[in-house]
Amino acid sequence: MSYPSRHCTVELQALPSRIGQVRRIVSAQLRYWHMDFLIDRATLGVTELLTNVHLHARPDKTCTVEIELLLDRLTVSVRDHDPRLPVVDDAAPLATCGRGLAMVAAMSESWGARPDGDSGKVVWFTLPTAVTAAPVTAVPVSARPPRRLVEEVPAAAFAEVDHAVDLGSPQPAPARSAVAG
Repeated sequence: MSYPSRHCTVELQALPSRIGQVRRIVSAQLRYWHMDFLIDRATLGVTELLTNVHLHARPDKTCTVEIELLLDRLTVSVRDHDPRLPVVDDAAPLATCGRGLAMVAAMSESWGARPDGDSGKVVWFTLPTAVTAAPVTAVPVSARPPRRLVEEVPAAAFAEVDHAVDLGSPQPAPARSAVAG
């Protein structure tokens, strides 16, 4: 059995104003493919890769963003015309630049860079599409706590509330004393 891949390509100049547009395109495409849970990581990764093109690529900022959804993985890639492969710096923890590829590596399943013909490169990352749930373990009936119905809660438990909360007032309401009768 074969499954068709889903593919989307966007060509652009990696300028700050265009990066936000590409983020919205990637988000919309993932929603269309019913992969909403990948949006945050995919848009973060594509933002970092496009920012690197904007800051470092020569001779121009022209690039192509590709997203491809296969059965078990989303691949996001950015192709530009600069043949220099990226270098991951050991940026200080509070550095404001130089941490983009480290973030891509941390949030993705895998990532890399490869030459693309004579004049260019592709930087890519993958995200798993399978949502893995924690294994369900059966709890024997004898180990479960006894169930209590609402009627079984003693009325005195509700009388212990000693103040009201007014959501419209910045000050808490004054405490009232409970009178036992």
